[in-house]
Amino acid sequence: MAEKTSEESRLWNEAILQDASQGLQDSLFSSESDNSLYFTYSGQSNTLEVRDLTYQVDIASQVPWFEQLAQFKIPWRSHSNQDSCDLGIQNLSFKVRSGQMLAIIGSSGCGRASLLDVITGRDHGGKMKSGQIWINGQPSTPQLVRKCVAHVRQHDQLLPNLTVRETLAFVAQMRLPRSFSQAQRDKRVEDVIAELRLRQCANTRVGNTYVRGVSGGERRRVSIGVQLLWNPGILILDEPTSGLDSFTAHNLVRTLSRLAKGNRLVLISLHQPRSDIFRLFDLVLLMTSGTPIYLGAAQHMVQYFTEIGYPCPRYSNPADFYVDLTSIDRCSKEQEAATMEKARSLAALFLEKVRGSEDFLWKTETKELNTGTYAVSQTLPQDADCRATAKLPGPIQQFTTLIRRQISNDFRDLPTLLIHGAEACLMSLIIGFLYYGHDIKPLFFMDTAALLFMIGALIPFNVILDVVSKCHSERSMLYYELEDGLYTPGPYFFAKVLGELPEHCAYVIIYGMPIYWLTNLRPVPELFFLHFMFLWLVVFCSRTMALAASALLPTFHMSSFFCNALYNSFYLTAGFMINLDNLWIVPAWISKLSFLRWCFSGLMQIQFNGYPYTVQVGNHTFTVPGEKMVDIMDLNSHPLYATYLIVTGISCGFLLLYYLSLKFIKQKSVQDW
Repeated sequence: MAEKTSEESRLWNEAILQDASQGLQDSLFSSESDNSLYFTYSGQSNTLEVRDLTYQVDIASQVPWFEQLAQFKIPWRSHSNQDSCDLGIQNLSFKVRSGQMLAIIGSSGCGRASLLDVITGRDHGGKMKSGQIWINGQPSTPQLVRKCVAHVRQHDQLLPNLTVRETLAFVAQMRLPRSFSQAQRDKRVEDVIAELRLRQCANTRVGNTYVRGVSGGERRRVSIGVQLLWNPGILILDEPTSGLDSFTAHNLVRTLSRLAKGNRLVLISLHQPRSDIFRLFDLVLLMTSGTPIYLGAAQHMVQYFTEIGYPCPRYSNPADFYVDLTSIDRCSKEQEAATMEKARSLAALFLEKVRGSEDFLWKTETKELNTGTYAVSQTLPQDADCRATAKLPGPIQQFTTLIRRQISNDFRDLPTLLIHGAEACLMSLIIGFLYYGHDIKPLFFMDTAALLFMIGALIPFNVILDVVSKCHSERSMLYYELEDGLYTPGPYFFAKVLGELPEHCAYVIIYGMPIYWLTNLRPVPELFFLHFMFLWLVVFCSRTMALAASALLPTFHMSSFFCNALYNSFYLTAGFMINLDNLWIVPAWISKLSFLRWCFSGLMQIQFNGYPYTVQVGNHTFTVPGEKMVDIMDLNSHPLYATYLIVTGISCGFLLLYYLSLKFIKQKSVQDW
């Protein structure tokens, strides 16, 4: 008994020394000397309770269907295989309240991600075998989760060319209730910026890997701010310090600790936090193979393991030591069996110690330590949870906000715009100078036909590749925002299509105008306008095809392959490579759907119909009606207005496919599987 009392006294003294040095360490490792709370949660106190949770993970479903096909497996058959199922969580119970920050730590495969998926209602590829999730005394439902819980994912998904303030302002327009005035929205944005200590970079671009912007830690805070705008009572973060250096990670967790002191419940998952980050946690859940090994106050974790015979070595990080202690070593079957047996015994011992506890926490009789003081700002907002009673903005406001956000982001990307403009101008000049100088001696018929075919068929392919690349770079952000209910597919669809029209029109003008006059096509304003409209339609049709393929298929490579195959099919059956009369039934049907065929047909009719064409054979000169020349290539089968309607109809078909893909296919990127 004396030895146990002496050991507890030693632990208490060490804890006091650590607490006394906390202020000095904070000044060394943090640039945030202001502990004021600018933005607290003023709604009711929140609780999150997990009761006897057992969750089964279907490992096969975690593999994307296209990767299973690449391995010559049938996706729907692999899901029915019971051997691919594994228990991700076993007999887990805990209860957390507002004002607390719970950190879930453990080695890879311990069940952290599965637990967050279950709590947030995103249990993709898994099934709850038993247990319940309770939020504020009510069984968890998707509606309740959306109302009370904010989920910050591991990867930042933000538009790189918007500033920090603009990013938050656009989200505030869509996420805050209709009853909020513009002044209230602006104030909420400023409160979040102040709370997350982003004032110094509020007018700096967010940036990404390729665009210079804010630092990684600041970008992570912006992601937190996007969720914090609607003032949630429960904040869940998936590995928020991943990819950050130790200094930035420490500052970020200090911010989360401060948010928890603002009457919020904060739950974060981490791998192995460093020691100064570990001391910021209120509660720690240590897991291995889906089972809890320890759940209690962070400051009592060393004492608990010391009492059961696993003291932490002096000067070691408790998080590192105990995560390593409970990890499963799979170097050999013998090691795996031994470490699994040790983990099971530790889990059984912990469950025995907390049996009968109301909140399933291991508690000690040791006096609680003071966790520090936080000064509360006098300018705290007094409104409760925004989603509790108020109505969110409707589709029209979502559309206007989305289109403004897209145009702002696109037109800030000046290097990309200049490259696209230079590409269109260069292609126009190359083709134009190739056919330049034929104002006196006209081109042969086939030369003119080749020119018109190139005008309509070369440039759309560059547009397709650009649109596919851009859509897949935004796919993760789209998936997260749709899943969070920030907006619906309809407003995004119209904002995406209409928001790209200014760049589309500028691109076609830069490409279409020089080439028409350099190649000495018929200099009639009406014919130029008809020619330009066909060029505008064919480029727009290729753009809609790329949008549909990007939403329909899950990876950039699959979308680009699909567009490449489809475009080449349309290219070869457009009527220039081979006469339409000579096509057999399959390519003949493909040619009916080829917007390049209808564009080529329309351009030929504009250039030759109603215009006599002079043919010289030896010393003899013949005048042939242009319609006859076009008839020879079977490009006069439909009147000119019909070709316009057909190309427009094909574009509408691709737009319909794009909308249906947005509405019924989850826009997961590769990293979200």
